Amino acid sequence: MQQVKAGDLVKVHYTGKLTSGEQFDSSTGREPLEFTVGAGQMIKGFDAAMPGMTIGEKKTIQIAPEDAYGVRSEEAIIPFPASNVPEGMKLELGMTLSLNNEMGQPFPVVVMEIKEDVILLDANHFLAGKELVFDIELVEIA
Repeated sequence: MQQVKAGDLVKVHYTGKLTSGEQFDSSTGREPLEFTVGAGQMIKGFDAAMPGMTIGEKKTIQIAPEDAYGVRSEEAIIPFPASNVPEGMKLELGMTLSLNNEMGQPFPVVVMEIKEDVILLDANHFLAGKELVFDIELVEIA
């Protein structure tokens, strides 16, 4: 039986959960996820779980933050001048906004704290610092 190896194009169905059981993503009801194993298209822990799998095989893996979306970084907390908030824009704690980096690419931030002169924005990935659990089913090796 053919086993997955680095460089293979694979299709998988998956469900991603937090260790609490809360689901954050799933391919259920959609086309399977397609990616090249070992090409850096997936988080490190997901990629590392693929070699050796066979078509139809299912497995559950647990991924530490370091092999997922990283640990939370205080450097990703951005002090944003309140004077730069567009007039009439109502900010709320937990609200997701979009900023642009130096190259003009948008990235999401979450409003953490609202002060009179500064708004603290969190640019950490929403799964940073979290241990993740994935149920994976290998559908195809292309």
